[in-house]
Amino acid sequence: MPEPLPSTRSRIPGSGLAKGLAVTLRTMTRKTVTAQYPDTQPHLPPRSRGVIGLFEENCTVCMLCARECPDWCIYIDSHKETVPAANPGGRERSRNVLDRFAIDFSLCMYCGICIEVCPFDALFWSPEFEYAETDIRDLTHERDKLREWMWTVPAPPALDPGAEEPKEIAAARKTADKLAAAEAAQAEQAAQAEQADHAGPTASADADPATPGATGPATPPATGPDTPQEGES
Repeated sequence: MPEPLPSTRSRIPGSGLAKGLAVTLRTMTRKTVTAQYPDTQPHLPPRSRGVIGLFEENCTVCMLCARECPDWCIYIDSHKETVPAANPGGRERSRNVLDRFAIDFSLCMYCGICIEVCPFDALFWSPEFEYAETDIRDLTHERDKLREWMWTVPAPPALDPGAEEPKEIAAARKTADKLAAAEAAQAEQAAQAEQADHAGPTASADADPATPGATGPATPPATGPDTPQEGES
């Protein structure tokens, strides 16, 4: 059997009214402060949801943000381009090229789903909120305007000192170390080749006494019983 509802007879009559009056009295005794906006800018949290910025280089035109948007306020146009093979005999590839990326902020409800579902970190929140327009059509920001908002995106919060290094940073550092080691090896090989080129002609000149310009002790003329002496006819 369902449990019976608690009886309301045990409550003190007028307790709800007394609580409401207490809240009113506490509020009446506080000092009223008026925010002098726009002369004084409000202090907003750094991760406030003001406007959405687009990092175009990370966008792969996967259309995931446009499909997940509950207001259908994201408009994306693209086309395919053929990328030639990097190596001889390789296969050509095709990639999507972004033509248009626009967000209609007159329809956006700032839920942040598009930012959360983006698999390549192409969308970010910016705390900027001063972009009101007199014409509602101007609230549709194209990709150039969305890219300008990226300059106002705050830096991400610092990681915990005891946290593990992100895999992306570790992979990037490993690749950078390999490239640095390869460049150092190439520079060392070039230096050794240059030293060998300079040392080669000098070593050959010292080893060959018949080389023009070589100096050495004069060889005395041969003398013998059959050798004609000076003055003999």
